[in-house]
Amino acid sequence: MIPALILTAGFGTRLRPLSLVRAKPAVPVAGQLLVVRILGQLSAGGVSDAVLNLHHLPHTITREVGDGAHLGMRVRYSWETPILGSAGGPRQALPLLASPTFLIANGDTLTTLDLPALIDAHRRSGALVTMAVAENTEPEKYGGVVVDSTDAVTAFAGRGSSHQSWHFLGVQVAEAAAFAGLAAGTAHESVAEVYPALIGSRAGSVRAHRCQAAFLDIGTPRDYVRTSLLIARRDGDPLTGRRTHVDPTADVEASVLWDDVRVGAGSRLQGCIVTDGVRVPDGTSWTDAAIRPAIGALLPGERRVGDLAITAI
Repeated sequence: MIPALILTAGFGTRLRPLSLVRAKPAVPVAGQLLVVRILGQLSAGGVSDAVLNLHHLPHTITREVGDGAHLGMRVRYSWETPILGSAGGPRQALPLLASPTFLIANGDTLTTLDLPALIDAHRRSGALVTMAVAENTEPEKYGGVVVDSTDAVTAFAGRGSSHQSWHFLGVQVAEAAAFAGLAAGTAHESVAEVYPALIGSRAGSVRAHRCQAAFLDIGTPRDYVRTSLLIARRDGDPLTGRRTHVDPTADVEASVLWDDVRVGAGSRLQGCIVTDGVRVPDGTSWTDAAIRPAIGALLPGERRVGDLAITAI
């Protein structure tokens, strides 16, 4: 089986303020780190060797993933300073991947994609890149991949575009040759820079693998709550982190609690995200809020309540 690169270096801007506490791939999704769930899906598809690129809050990823032995995988890391983008990252990781063909998986999405089917489609196509796509049912929310009748990618549509497009599921198979010509250590974006150049130089070099796999979004705090609740209800997984205590008189509903949280007596949480180390004061009530320790400057839209930073989600 080919190795995989998981893109985990990003700042997780849309997930703020949560991504001020942990890197986006390190947020817990129903009891498991997002990146651990992704590694589990790759392992179930036959992948045993993975590389993670790192930049933002890397310790929140490495302290849980380590060398991957406890996950039945070998995991290594490609460090980026500065951050190199979705094409510069793969270029930087080529020596670690040491394979002419490899998977690339976004570190911030979950999908039910059939990996062997994607890899087989790529090998049969002769393309440099094969992107897994599904029907784009929300073009007003997601940009898309424009595909012709032969499954060749011809362009990329922005969010809200009137062009018919397909939703990229965050997983693709690539040839090292697609990135080898880029300058090492330089930032490059695949969709904005590299893939259009490949398409322009050789038709069919970037192709789509159309499928009906599900896509679970973690993009924004509201998306994150929705996906966490869905997985918890489906699989019976917990929404409460390690060493977290909820007072018996507290009322917690449809909320996600991270590690080392204390929910005080008589308090109420509805549709909330409570990040690591927060102490929810006795008798307080919060609805549809992200709650983190008020460390550093507040973001626009956050307000300080005692030693907590509160954001509506």
